[in-house]
Amino acid sequence: MISKQQYKETIDRTVAMLKDAGIQITPEEKERIEVADFGLGELENTGLEIITYINTERVCAKELMMFPRQTCPEHIHPPVNGQLGKEETFRCRWGTVYLYVPGPATEPISAQPPGGSEAYYKVKHEIVLRPGDQYTLMPGTWHWFQAGPEGAIVSEFSTRSTDEADIFTDPRIARAPEIAAE
Repeated sequence: MISKQQYKETIDRTVAMLKDAGIQITPEEKERIEVADFGLGELENTGLEIITYINTERVCAKELMMFPRQTCPEHIHPPVNGQLGKEETFRCRWGTVYLYVPGPATEPISAQPPGGSEAYYKVKHEIVLRPGDQYTLMPGTWHWFQAGPEGAIVSEFSTRSTDEADIFTDPRIARAPEIAAE
């Protein structure tokens, strides 16, 4: 859970990051920024800021903003209502992203899983994305990712997003953000 003050500060920081990267958003999009702390209360380490531009029955487009070394925890997009899990393409717009997928383990990996949560980061085949690089994850692919030391902005293009159904290796994760009433 995050406080209203932390939520406001995170939104302001996210908007500034987008502006610095030359990515324009509308006032309505600013109001829709999702701050996901995954229920762990450690937003600087485990978290993600998201703008969903569109999410229809067939397609989804999002902007994913990550602060320096912020991590999106390991998860999979399962089938929902008889439909395959989400297929998604990540395209790095700014910064560096370390993406981890099944395959031969990279030794050593560039990212550092958040302290105390290392056991929940099992896939270790590293894909490094820099501005202009992209990678497509097929349905049913376990993955996690972390921003580099400067942070990162990633455009996500996918089939319908049903992130509320995501399955995480860490049983403590709560996908829907909670903001404390003050």
